[in-house]
Amino acid sequence: MEETSKKCTTTATSCGQQLLAIRDALDIFSGKWKIPILSVLYYYQKRGFKDLQRDVTGITARMLSKELKELEMNLLVKRHVLDTRPVKVEYEITPYGVSSSKIIQEFYNWGATHRKKIMTTEK
Repeated sequence: MEETSKKCTTTATSCGQQLLAIRDALDIFSGKWKIPILSVLYYYQKRGFKDLQRDVTGITARMLSKELKELEMNLLVKRHVLDTRPVKVEYEITPYGVSSSKIIQEFYNWGATHRKKIMTTEK
């Protein structure tokens, strides 16, 4: 983190590469649902589709399905189809997905601090 927080002083190319890496990360975690989905999976490790929909308050089945596909495509979540009647699908956070837990924790820390600051600042 310390390396990327420095100003881009070397070359335009290296600065562009740093910004590209940040854009890539933002693309993966963008939207209002991916971080809550990952947080639930980080806590439970494995979760069925309906359980996830219940745990991530307000998400529709269609949006959950879309977001899970994107998280799976980015190797953060793994989908397991269980051989049961009826068929059950479970989602599991991958070790690579677990590596994002520090980022999610920092979002939480900053968000909690920001909310407190905004709520206590007189307007």
